[in-house]
Amino acid sequence: MKPFEPNLSTLSVARDILLTPFGLDEGKLLKTLGAMFTHKVDYADLYFQFTKNEGWSLEEGIVKTGSFSIDQGVGVRAVSGDKTAFSYSDEISEAALLDAAAATRTIARAGAGKIKVAGAMNHVGGRALYLPHDPLVSLDATAKVQLLERIEKMARAKDPRVVQVMASLAGEYDVVLVVRSDGVLAADIRPLVRVSLTVIVEQNGRREVGSSGGGGRYDYGYFSDALLDQYATDAVNSAVVNLDARPAPAGPMTVVLGPGWPGILLHEAIGHGLEGDFNRKGSSTFSGRIGERVAAKGVTVVDDGTLADRRGSLNIDDEGNPTQCTTLIEDGILKGYIQDTMNARLMKMPVTGNARRESFAHLPMPRMTNTYMLGGDKDPGEILASVKNGLYAVNFGGGQVDITNGKFVFSASEAYMIENGKITYPVKGATLIGNGPEVLNRVSMIGNDMKLDPGIGVCGKEGQSVPVGVGQPTLRLDGVTVGGTA
Repeated sequence: MKPFEPNLSTLSVARDILLTPFGLDEGKLLKTLGAMFTHKVDYADLYFQFTKNEGWSLEEGIVKTGSFSIDQGVGVRAVSGDKTAFSYSDEISEAALLDAAAATRTIARAGAGKIKVAGAMNHVGGRALYLPHDPLVSLDATAKVQLLERIEKMARAKDPRVVQVMASLAGEYDVVLVVRSDGVLAADIRPLVRVSLTVIVEQNGRREVGSSGGGGRYDYGYFSDALLDQYATDAVNSAVVNLDARPAPAGPMTVVLGPGWPGILLHEAIGHGLEGDFNRKGSSTFSGRIGERVAAKGVTVVDDGTLADRRGSLNIDDEGNPTQCTTLIEDGILKGYIQDTMNARLMKMPVTGNARRESFAHLPMPRMTNTYMLGGDKDPGEILASVKNGLYAVNFGGGQVDITNGKFVFSASEAYMIENGKITYPVKGATLIGNGPEVLNRVSMIGNDMKLDPGIGVCGKEGQSVPVGVGQPTLRLDGVTVGGTA
């Protein structure tokens, strides 16, 4: 078999880290898979992982905390029909593999046994969406401390009302190797970095908070002084704006969402409902609706794991399948779901390369990568000018969603009133309340300024967290319920 993309060097590095030091080779991996198949399971895989993490935090002008960890292990999974048996070990050895394999036999009786384990491995290379950096060695400890000190000084210099600055730097070097019973052997080396900044400003006894940050699949060299200065500007401006914010009004109104990070509402209110497991089980509001109109005309939503250097991107998913750009909604029509291998097989649908897991100690499941709405043809200024009275939501904080009915509540961390087509005063305490599919049908204008978030997204599902990306253009939504404090 020919590799679908270059980079077999990644596979070589993964072998050197995850197999060779422990006396493992392809023959022993096939022996483990074969041990599971003597009990007639349908599919099995091994997921090896080596991860280094570090974090540095600054507060009150001092880097007060630092952390470093190394974690490695292997997850062993067997699938039979819609049943899964899973075991994992933080010891990598032939004995540990065989013990974990034995633990998966609890579901063997239900196995159809129609698929046999491959007799040899197909060495599959990965894409090169990002360089296989080890971010942790891209700066020494002194330089990491200095980076945090620089961004703190930048933030304090922006405004005399800044009374406190908290900043953090995080890096990860993640090497994974997937071995499948159909003979696929695939690997990925995944760097990830992030800077987070929070500032507190005070005026006349009133305190407000602003935050910013970003990152992606780079080393620490990504954080230029210009980028750090932009983070400082964004955080301070967000906090200062809220010093003059008035209580937000409540009731149905026209809402304009800004581009970029507000796509988190799309991710939560709609994206999770398009994941294959929820739809296979019939628990999503989108279940059984492929081919139906679920959004206004012009609304196209994709999940794209192939964007270079993005936080949510992967060369391969956690089952060894190449990621792809999957159109979920096209011009308002539901086209498909986000799929891993098991749910795709059971639903008789294509695999989309969306199997993700937090670590070797967790089961894979269908998860989003970078989920965003494509841009339209309206100038953002035209969209704002079209609103007589409404709310302009620029940034969002937390929110809650029920995927069974699509109902959500999201709080805006930065928002303004729109009066006679112009942005007027900032407001605090605005929350958007609604139903994901219903809100999609309330989109009346789509901007031509599609923007991705700066690289800060973390998605939680069933206790597992993974990095993701979101994005959208400026959107006008009509008749959205706003909860306020006025």
